[in-house]
Amino acid sequence: MKAYSISENGAQPEVCDLPDPVPVKGEALVRIRACGLNFADLLMIKGKYQETPQAPFILGLEMAGVVEELGPDTDGPAPGTRVAVYSGQGGLAELGCFPASRLVEIPDRMSFEDAAAFQIAYGTSHVALDHRAQMRPGETLLVLGAAGGVGLTAVEIGKLMGATVIACARGADKLQAAKTAGADHLIDAKTQDIRQEVKALGGADVVYDPVGGEQWQAAFRACNPEARLIPIGFASGEVPQIPANHLLVKNLTVLGLYWGGYLKFRPDVLTDSMKTLLGWYDQGRLKPHVSHVLPLERAAEGLELLRSRASTGKVVITP
Repeated sequence: MKAYSISENGAQPEVCDLPDPVPVKGEALVRIRACGLNFADLLMIKGKYQETPQAPFILGLEMAGVVEELGPDTDGPAPGTRVAVYSGQGGLAELGCFPASRLVEIPDRMSFEDAAAFQIAYGTSHVALDHRAQMRPGETLLVLGAAGGVGLTAVEIGKLMGATVIACARGADKLQAAKTAGADHLIDAKTQDIRQEVKALGGADVVYDPVGGEQWQAAFRACNPEARLIPIGFASGEVPQIPANHLLVKNLTVLGLYWGGYLKFRPDVLTDSMKTLLGWYDQGRLKPHVSHVLPLERAAEGLELLRSRASTGKVVITP
């Protein structure tokens, strides 16, 4: 099979030929039809992600495809079933063996591209806003990086949950994507003062931040009393330092979120969230935004789109 693999620690990934995998007990063999790219893939290449596998390994955290075979004595979706999988690796290949317990059957109306773009981005935003921040209808949600893979889903889910959504992104094209996703107010991070603009709109009750750096600092200073701030990631490359005295004065709460971490200690949070999200999708209430669909041979180009922030929504690779 073809795969986009890292052969040894420190090496750059490349498309190569590998033996077809064979499922063992507890696994399912999936014919991969689409794989969503994530910022974590870039961190894995550098060996800086919190769960970077030991080389050799195949990149690709989330994918969708068709079950081809179950391992011996394994219960799971029957061969021919359309599924999505979050595995943390192995998605950028034609075939993959994954724990059968992680396979999620996808609705008939859901394309493989949508399914591959769905789990991490929508799951992260829903768990962040619903489970962690417990956001209430009528509150004001500020989304930084609002045109990115997770940012757009936070805008979309925030509106579904009844929030007034302020979207912050860089440039008119990206702001238009956020507006299409349902944002009520738009802030151009290139030209406008985030703190000043948010305060003029009444301040933020919840901050959703996959960016970090200066944008975090501006958002932090535009929070209302009892606001909740959710650091999702640090696409700016700068992990902000949080002044505890300011938390005290405004009664603020910072809520860390690593979506994949729930698999280890509370998988029911992810299961319940995904059930809700797939239901919303089936009702036509969610529409994944995929800006680029590329073949496996162009996986490096897809990752560069993420690195340079040239994409909106998700980039999907089709092995």
